[in-house]
Amino acid sequence: MLNYIKGIIKHQESNYIVIEQNNIGFEVYVANPYSFNLEEEYCIYLYNHIREEEYSLYGFKTIEEKQLFLRLINVKGLGPKMALPMLATGSVSGIVDAIDRENILYLTKFPKIGEKIAKQIILDLKGKITSPKSTNNEVSFDELISVLTNLGYKNTDIKKVLPNIDTSLNIEQQIKEALRLMLK
Repeated sequence: MLNYIKGIIKHQESNYIVIEQNNIGFEVYVANPYSFNLEEEYCIYLYNHIREEEYSLYGFKTIEEKQLFLRLINVKGLGPKMALPMLATGSVSGIVDAIDRENILYLTKFPKIGEKIAKQIILDLKGKITSPKSTNNEVSFDELISVLTNLGYKNTDIKKVLPNIDTSLNIEQQIKEALRLMLK
């Protein structure tokens, strides 16, 4: 089984990327393909989805995303093609919090997730998964997003550079890094 791949992003589509490693291009389905920069190297954690007529790779930027994805696809009626969009539009901690609080409204906002599946997710996963330890980083990103929005940048442009910002930096350094990336 493949655990991760480290390579250069060569192509992006609406739901997958092509990552090149040793002159082999791997098609990997990811939550946000455009959060990856072309011609840059990334380490992507993988899930191998093997069925009778299908062999697919699903990729994640963090181990926490992969672990949540693995928990979600074990829910009855929820497959990889339904779980991946949840990670695209929601944060790991937000999804975990919604499950723990039994927030059906939050879960049904995701594509193809109806009330029945939302209830099944809560039934199967409530209390069994924990939120990632680094919730302070999300707060600092909220502050960063607020500053960049006040400077006149669009949310779509801001979200493209967020994955490339080092969360260990203080807010001033994050702003400088974001501005540098926006001006490229």
